[in-house]
Amino acid sequence: MRLEEIQSPEQIKHCTIEELEKLAEEIRHFLISQLSKTGGHLAPNLGIVELTLVLHQMYDSPKDKFIWDVGHQAYVHKILTGRMGMFDTLRKYKGLCGFPKTRESEHDVWETGHSSTSLSAAMGMAIARDLKKEDHHVVAVIGDGALTGGMALEALNHIGHEQKDMTVVLNDNEMSISPNVGALHNHLGKLRTAKQYRWVKEELEYLLRRIPAVGGKLASTAERVKDSLKYLLVSGVLFEELGYTYLGPIDGHNIEELLTCFSQAKRTKGPVLLHVVTKKGKGYAPAEADSDSWHGGGPYKIESGEFIKGVGGPPDYKKVFGQAMIELAEKIPEVVAVTPAMSSGSGLNPFAKAYPERFFDVGIAEQHATTMSAGLATQGMKPVTAIYSTFLQRGYDQVVHDVTRQNLNVKFAIDRSGFVGADGETHQGVYDIAFLRHLPNMRIMMGKDENEFRNLLYTSLMIDGPTAVRFPRGAGVGVDMDEDFQQIPVGTWDMIKEGHECAILAVGPMVQLAEKAAEELMKDGMKPYVINCRFIKPLDEKMLLDFVHKGIHLITVEEHALAGGFGSAVLEFFNEQQVEGVSVKRMGVPDVFVEHGSVTDQRKEVGLTVENIVKQVRSVYQEVRKIQRA
Repeated sequence: MRLEEIQSPEQIKHCTIEELEKLAEEIRHFLISQLSKTGGHLAPNLGIVELTLVLHQMYDSPKDKFIWDVGHQAYVHKILTGRMGMFDTLRKYKGLCGFPKTRESEHDVWETGHSSTSLSAAMGMAIARDLKKEDHHVVAVIGDGALTGGMALEALNHIGHEQKDMTVVLNDNEMSISPNVGALHNHLGKLRTAKQYRWVKEELEYLLRRIPAVGGKLASTAERVKDSLKYLLVSGVLFEELGYTYLGPIDGHNIEELLTCFSQAKRTKGPVLLHVVTKKGKGYAPAEADSDSWHGGGPYKIESGEFIKGVGGPPDYKKVFGQAMIELAEKIPEVVAVTPAMSSGSGLNPFAKAYPERFFDVGIAEQHATTMSAGLATQGMKPVTAIYSTFLQRGYDQVVHDVTRQNLNVKFAIDRSGFVGADGETHQGVYDIAFLRHLPNMRIMMGKDENEFRNLLYTSLMIDGPTAVRFPRGAGVGVDMDEDFQQIPVGTWDMIKEGHECAILAVGPMVQLAEKAAEELMKDGMKPYVINCRFIKPLDEKMLLDFVHKGIHLITVEEHALAGGFGSAVLEFFNEQQVEGVSVKRMGVPDVFVEHGSVTDQRKEVGLTVENIVKQVRSVYQEVRKIQRA
């Protein structure tokens, strides 16, 4: 059977081991070839090929439920469930999603894009199955990086307590996005090297079975001997203590071994944990050598492994951030960097090399990162907590309870604020203004370009109290950089263009769109103000009141949810000031989840375009002219 013939996992149920191995080769070749054109999460999927094939041979999806943690490693699952022909559209607008998607296939039973959710979801499905008296298997696949997340540990504990029939597959590739850290990771390392325990245990069990039964005393002694052996060779078998039947470590690229272990797991009552050791990037030398860079990326040249990027151009914001952090650490001894498994993603690897004693990657543990930063701040340090907007959601209680309530000097550098493109709805950074700006003591800022971003980061460190400095994904604008950092007065906006009758109040990258719209409008004699609203909280109240007194109509433009966003803050200010008759139109993200595609596509979908800004301003001028004629 050839790969292109597979439209359903039913077709591989009776494949031999040799046939499965051949399919694994074909899948790797397809992924390497296809993702060289579209980009995507190559290394995670190359590492899980044999495991996915065995899952679909051993279980009956969609009756049996597969829950993929994070979900970026579900490409092979998608290939085997009839979606191979859609890979030309992977992560493109209206195309194949890079994560499990229930509307795409009945085989996708859980949507995810954040780590550490699979075990809780699987437990819920197992409980529902038993309450409904159904008969099917529930299998959660979770990586060792995701297992450091607190939610996963909470679920592990509950599953072990309830003893529901389910299987947890621990895909141990020693990586999340950045290399894994922590005691649990070290524990798994000990388990990986403990294959001699499995061999000795099996030999002992074989010998014990051959001894004639001589009463319960010998049997009890035998169990104690096995337990002693276990603890002698494997220091602290955590999973068995939690109530799991532990099987492993298993070679995740040995199909015969996988089939044997999954067969045993299916026969075992209660929760089973299969510890499967895989190689991230398996089968493609560049991805094997540097799985960090190949976790998820753009198109590349297959032969050389060179990513295809535009020649020259402005540096990425994350590179600007990383360099700024090094310079700030030189100036300010109290500066430390904290990140939850995003040292590479947030551009902090150079900082980690320059200041290893002042850099802390805590693993996939956003709550811990936030409260640890608060603890650092109580002792006079100035922690800069680098985190994606979408991941800061996971530490929200800690921001409220531990940081802002105590008015601590924690500085959040919020990467990927705004649309993120191909990663889609689970990763869009369009909610952080709403969940941060209502918190007492919090200040929120966002620069119009990379130079202003550097200066706002510096400004945040020069003032007391919690701050959030937002910056977008991708390349900057390409402006000249100040030789030294400049402190910007808190709560002041920058008037980019003076005008009359209408003002465009824009945040971050929307400033460039507003400038282009103003240039178009000037051709027709319309001259709106363009304002760079670099402080989202506090607002520039003086400028807002000046506009009202002059009768200027306002249009707010933000790459953020309209509900609770910057435009809402402007409306709330006028309400609090009891200002009547003010005209404010808001442009932003409506009450929908915006799916994957290019950032340009996503902005177009919600109307954040130069053309739409021009349309909105023209409607304001038309309204003004009507009033004047009346």
